[in-house]
Amino acid sequence: MILNAFFLAFRQIKRNFLRAILTMLGVIIGVGAVIIMITLGNGTTQVITSQMSSLGSNLLLVFPGRDQSPGKGVRKKFMLEDANSLKLQMGSLVKAVAPISTSSVLVQFQKNNTQTQIHGINNDYFVATNWDLQYGRSFNREDYRAGSNVCIIGGSVSKNLFGDNVSVGSKIRLSNIVCEVVGVLESKGQGAMGNDQDDIVLLPLKTFHRSILKSDSLYNIDRLMISLQDNVDSSLATQEATRILQEIRKIREGQKNDFEIMDTKQIIEMMKSTTSNLTLFLSAIAGVSLIVGGIGIMNIMLVSITERTKEIGTRLAIGALQSEVLLQFLIEAITLSSLGGVIGIVLAFFGSLAITSILDIPFLFDYIIALIAFLFSAFIGIIFGYLPARRASRLNPIEALRHE
Repeated sequence: MILNAFFLAFRQIKRNFLRAILTMLGVIIGVGAVIIMITLGNGTTQVITSQMSSLGSNLLLVFPGRDQSPGKGVRKKFMLEDANSLKLQMGSLVKAVAPISTSSVLVQFQKNNTQTQIHGINNDYFVATNWDLQYGRSFNREDYRAGSNVCIIGGSVSKNLFGDNVSVGSKIRLSNIVCEVVGVLESKGQGAMGNDQDDIVLLPLKTFHRSILKSDSLYNIDRLMISLQDNVDSSLATQEATRILQEIRKIREGQKNDFEIMDTKQIIEMMKSTTSNLTLFLSAIAGVSLIVGGIGIMNIMLVSITERTKEIGTRLAIGALQSEVLLQFLIEAITLSSLGGVIGIVLAFFGSLAITSILDIPFLFDYIIALIAFLFSAFIGIIFGYLPARRASRLNPIEALRHE
């Protein structure tokens, strides 16, 4: 009986094909929009996670805060000794503590020039950022000790200055000094904040303070990067780093810290949570189309019952049970909404594939969500198809046969 009901439902859809497509449109749009939103949300979450991870694994970022002393409101930067003390006192908790000084300079090579970020670093920087070289060599001990005029450049800087030519061994001008390019960093691409991570020049910290931002090399450290051991709890490490910095910077109990510590793991989780919530919110808005589609199915089923009143009366008159008529029209409603769900899933698959390709994010189609969307579309057919089906099953056979 059920197979026969499905056969009759498909025949009815084929007979009124255009009307059936228009009826399914709300379900198609609703299912398609929800799946596309979730697919894009999954891809965006993965991009954010990978971009944040590219900063380094299990990493703490320490920034200077406002000096709370009376009459002062400037940011109290770190000293080189702060980094050394942190590394010494945290001991086995850390792999590296990298002090970084930053500035923006115009970099020139012959007729080519580009504005870029320049970082003064020590040898812990490459450990903390987990960043390898594509060409050339890293800084050696003598470069750091003497403050040699050597630099390592990112891929974007290399392309802007040298095009496709080899840049290692060439000499470029940074502000008022000329330095030799000894290495080119591996590409990391876009950062979590949309910045180009490859648009960067690295100098030994002593060279930076002597030639770029002339200052006492013990001061003017813009931030610290603390790379933790893999098995270390970042929350506990943050508490320990906070305690040590409070002692170093002589912050009394009850006084506000003049530094901020950010845990990249917590940042990743927060951004993933924000992206997931936004995806669910947009999906819920798109899901309204499913309700609209259900109302459309109910209206069309009511119209269909009016058109087929004589047919219903004939079936009831020759012995069809009310439950059989109810099942017939309920299956027609379920078939309409389920077909809409299938079409919506197919369109969402290819739509998501195209959009992720344009936006250059991973295509992460969730087949479980697609199945849930299909089942929900069928459920919509049951909910909004029951009332018309019940109405059809309760028609009076004699009055139905008289209907014109």
